[in-house]
Amino acid sequence: MIRFSLLCPTAVLLALIAPVGIALADAEPVAAVDPSLARVRIVEARRTPMALDVVLTGDIQAQAQVNVSFRTNGKVAERRVEIGDHVAADQVLAVLEPLTQRANLDNAKAALTSAEALLTQARMSFERQKQLLAGGFTTRTSYDNAEQELRTTQAAVDSARAALGTAQEQFSYTELCAGVAGIVTSRSFEVGQVVQSGQTVLVLAQDGPRDAVFNVYESLTAQPPASETVAVALQSDPAVTATGTVREISPTVDASSGTVRVKIGLQSTPSAMGLGAVVVGRGRFAPHEAVVLPWSALYRYDGRPSVWIYDPAHRTVSVRAVEIDRFGPDTIALKRGVEPGERVVVAGIQFLRPGQTVAAAEVGTRP
Repeated sequence: MIRFSLLCPTAVLLALIAPVGIALADAEPVAAVDPSLARVRIVEARRTPMALDVVLTGDIQAQAQVNVSFRTNGKVAERRVEIGDHVAADQVLAVLEPLTQRANLDNAKAALTSAEALLTQARMSFERQKQLLAGGFTTRTSYDNAEQELRTTQAAVDSARAALGTAQEQFSYTELCAGVAGIVTSRSFEVGQVVQSGQTVLVLAQDGPRDAVFNVYESLTAQPPASETVAVALQSDPAVTATGTVREISPTVDASSGTVRVKIGLQSTPSAMGLGAVVVGRGRFAPHEAVVLPWSALYRYDGRPSVWIYDPAHRTVSVRAVEIDRFGPDTIALKRGVEPGERVVVAGIQFLRPGQTVAAAEVGTRP
């Protein structure tokens, strides 16, 4: 004889929950379970201390960069450096064709020579008038005119000498020098190109302290770190490490990535951490309390993140908008929206509507 065994609704609920390995804390009475009700699992919300460890990827950059440009207009005649070259402060990096500047320099030299010749003649004339006046063989007027001529020619010599200095300085502008020692990181000119004064043609990463630069989400900058130091390790060789402190936080958010640029000033930079080297930074933020729920509790309602709240008195559910503090691998931390002690639906939310009566089984409360 064949026998059929029918499971009661309560047995079906237990059969669905038990294989998952979740401990039942306060399941509803067996007689109160209606087979027509939606079955959900709930968890009691509790505040949990959280200490966030942040791991970010960035690169090594110089703390100071110099935009190098010519100080006069001209056509590039020679380029002596390439990207990646290390240059000294007084090293010539490029040269312009100095046709105009050389002509101005030659004119200034000729003008100074002419002025000095006139000065010599005026000085001799003044000395002659001075001797004649002492002997009574000339007039006071002639003496005064000779003295005035001497002073005029002396001023002309001073002016010509200043013009020569200006011409020499303009001639020196045809040679491009960085003024600081560093590494060439960018080049934007070629031989034969006409450049304008002030136009950036080279970018130099100045020798000296280095930064580890990271792009972080804005929410991470809202909380102070637990420690002032950040550990930085070379991605290709984790054995190469350094420590640093937060030196600069960008006041604006990058529109394309939604991140904030943070610069970590390294106390000492290993030689292996060259410019552009990829590094991994690890920091720990100060612990704080938050309501932690599994991912399955998250629901989207009216375009906002929400959760379903279970009312044990009426055995109904309602949807409530929440603000998320951060996402974890399998959990979410809520900043606000759920208070400790409230029951949150963590399974079966896809079948719910506001005010619906449900059959709930409470799983072990969150630690």
